[in-house]
Amino acid sequence: MSPLAPQRSFDSLEVGEEFPLPPRTVTEAHFSAFQALSGDHHPIHYDREYCLAQGHSDLLAHGFQVLCLTAAGAGLLPYVLGESMIGFLDQSCRFLKPVYPGDTLSPMLEITGLERQRSTGIVEVASRLANQRGELVLEGTQRYLVRLS
Repeated sequence: MSPLAPQRSFDSLEVGEEFPLPPRTVTEAHFSAFQALSGDHHPIHYDREYCLAQGHSDLLAHGFQVLCLTAAGAGLLPYVLGESMIGFLDQSCRFLKPVYPGDTLSPMLEITGLERQRSTGIVEVASRLANQRGELVLEGTQRYLVRLS
């Protein structure tokens, strides 16, 4: 694995460490690409008149499209874990505010738990996504399985 960051052991990680991900501005092109990928053709994602009638100010981003902006691989966490990372175990999230075209979203991952097992450990991280106004649009949890040695 490329050394974008020094690899660290499970025991050197600390609760409270933050791993920012690059901010990204979502566009209608992202909406269209995600619609094609996911097969989600609900009009709330592509029909402005429908969105306005539902009380939204513009097209509404797909939830999973928003969630994917918290992918750890966009930042340094997987490089810090390096070859000790076995895999992504699970994730959960809550969508707190709508995301519209033109919104710039800033993701942050923060270690919230370190569970040592016999030969592996679980790294739990909080995932947060804020828009350009500083409003939290998503919060969640991700868990990764790592080797101890």
